Amino acid sequence: QVQLVESGGGLVQAGGSLRLSCAASGFIFSWYTMGWYRQAPGKQRELVTGITSIGTTNYADSVKGRFTISRDNAKNMVYLQMNSLKPEDTAVYYCNAHGIMGSSSRDYWGQGTQVTVSS
Repeated sequence: QVQLVESGGGLVQAGGSLRLSCAASGFIFSWYTMGWYRQAPGKQRELVTGITSIGTTNYADSVKGRFTISRDNAKNMVYLQMNSLKPEDTAVYYCNAHGIMGSSSRDYWGQGTQVTVSS
């Protein structure tokens, strides 16, 4: 079955770095756009960054220049390097796989990993 398993979250001081990983299985990884979303307490889930099957990336304005998404299609992995972390980056981070199959789309989600940035 489809699985997205995130790892790498934790507690870090402001200005520090973390690297999140997402291991994917159960679907054709290279066909899917992969993304990272986050949800802070009391807020809606928001898109942080995405990377298409051919490596095109996009970033939320709030993380541009600080976060970098990458993928390894041979290993079915997607990564999020987070530098210069700020307290407002504190959230649960979710890995997402988005695929378009003809006229329909499909989304898969991981269980999330907590990132806490202390000031």
